[in-house]
Amino acid sequence: MSARAETVTATYLGTATVLLRVGDLTVLTDPALDPAPAHHPGARPLHRTVGPALTAAELPPVDLILLSHDQHADNLDPTGREVLGRAGAVLTTPAAAERLGGRAQGLAPWESRTVTVGATTLTVTATPARHGPEGTEHVTGPVTGFVVAYGGGTLYVSGDTVRHDALTEIGARFRIDTAFLHLGDAHFPSTGDRAFSMSAAEGAALARTLGARTVIPLHFDSWDHLAEDPARITEAFAAPDLAGRLRWLRPGVPETL
Repeated sequence: MSARAETVTATYLGTATVLLRVGDLTVLTDPALDPAPAHHPGARPLHRTVGPALTAAELPPVDLILLSHDQHADNLDPTGREVLGRAGAVLTTPAAAERLGGRAQGLAPWESRTVTVGATTLTVTATPARHGPEGTEHVTGPVTGFVVAYGGGTLYVSGDTVRHDALTEIGARFRIDTAFLHLGDAHFPSTGDRAFSMSAAEGAALARTLGARTVIPLHFDSWDHLAEDPARITEAFAAPDLAGRLRWLRPGVPETL
């Protein structure tokens, strides 16, 4: 494999959307790219307050989209759907792939696909995720995380999930170099104290379970339902056993991992 495949850059666009360049391959996660303010009606209306750091027109051609799920606008909005249609391939849940059609492929937990562009090959493995308390799956729908293995390293993208026992196996199966964790402690007025994404404390606990060397927070800003103060993330990762692991990405700025 080309040495270029070992160079990874990440550009944080906002919420759960990250543009990754892994060697010759360009990857986009959960494309939510509508300008703000944006209102998305539904059983649980979503309100975007801050737009993405890059517009859809400013994106390079995308070889692969990793889509945790297709049912919520903070992970896939109308502009993101347009980008989805232009991508070389889309990996997501089987249910989302059936709805989306086209180049979308569904992966069950622990199922893998390889994607090759130029001299770079990625192996993408779907990982367990649950987008809310146990028993709410019929409301939230299926969701997936991803492990991305490339020449020289392994990335983990959690997708929208709460912390639960099935996540423990990820650290047992893979040596995670960088974990992109969806945080924000998502809550809605209609669901009371039930959370639909990890809090800062839960993200820190998962980082310990994973053994991740670097943790990059995602899904903590730009929407009304992501109400936890981001300062809590810094506090949670200030524990001595997590010192030096937390890394914030500056919106719109490519950074080498």
